[in-house]
Amino acid sequence: MFSLSDLGWNDRFQAQFDTLETSPLLPARVASEFRGGYQLFAENGVVLAQLAGKLRYEAGQRDDLPVVGDWVAFAPFGENEGLIHAVLPRRSSFTRKAAGVAHVAQIVAANLDLVFLVMALNQDFNLRRLERYLVLAWESGAEPVVLLTKADLAEDLDSQVREATTLAGFAPVLVTSSLTGEGIDPVRDMIAPGRTAGLLGSSGAGKSSLINRMLGGDLLATGGIREADGRGRHTTTRRELHALPGGGLILDTPGMRELGLWDGASGLKATFSDVEALAEACRFQDCAHASEPGCAVQAALDEGMLTPERLDSYRKLLREQAHHARRQDARLQRDRQQEIKRISMDIKRYYRDH
Repeated sequence: MFSLSDLGWNDRFQAQFDTLETSPLLPARVASEFRGGYQLFAENGVVLAQLAGKLRYEAGQRDDLPVVGDWVAFAPFGENEGLIHAVLPRRSSFTRKAAGVAHVAQIVAANLDLVFLVMALNQDFNLRRLERYLVLAWESGAEPVVLLTKADLAEDLDSQVREATTLAGFAPVLVTSSLTGEGIDPVRDMIAPGRTAGLLGSSGAGKSSLINRMLGGDLLATGGIREADGRGRHTTTRRELHALPGGGLILDTPGMRELGLWDGASGLKATFSDVEALAEACRFQDCAHASEPGCAVQAALDEGMLTPERLDSYRKLLREQAHHARRQDARLQRDRQQEIKRISMDIKRYYRDH
């Protein structure tokens, strides 16, 4: 049994729920998605649910269907079963470009309060990947927290924490070890009843081990890492919410091999606030930060205040975001043309029939 408030229900979701004009429905939180259905957390316990035909038919794109973390309205039937009729508007969503060549968005999780960006302090430690995670986390609307795991394996802990803290900006940085228990309590304290945290990171970063520590047992499968490169094997196969003892929810996710930007304009500004601030001091507004006179970014490079690697990362992500914006504009234009064509055909059909 669950309390809706412990699951994150609030006045905003209640107001949205009250606008629904369907037959008597109940609210629930999507805990996991599997082939053919969903597992929901509801006041009466765990519910296995499927999509109502109307919702599936009217969904214009994949984003219109439930994802883990969503609040939905469902009609119960049978014993702990139900049909999902509506998805409530999301308060936050962690979105990336879907893996592969297709230019489509994939919502990893919805309605997160915290996003723990998990990076192990062994060979998994990668500052450029952390920057990418931070861009997407700031863009999501949730609060990012950098979580450095496996402190017991760190070769130069102080240096690594210092580097991560420099990049993290306004995001706090926590250090943990699931082996020794170091730093687990501060992480758990951030997930108060009614708050939802997601763990995002590569395979083998220690996400499942951390959740096991907070759940108080080895409830999730964990795997070892390859000695050659410190990379992990996929032990988590799907995104799943877990209710923590004492309240709060935590989301485990499979490791992500691809992490393409989707709409990262504001996330870029937040993650690279140092570079953005320097750029504002350049003599020319359209400065490319290459060889222009009065370039504050180049001056910071020369003085050692900014590393070439960080500037290169900023430029790379900026190009990626611009490419996404162009693709989006082209897609919207195609959608408009198709809509105009459809309306035109409807008008012709109306006059033909009348």
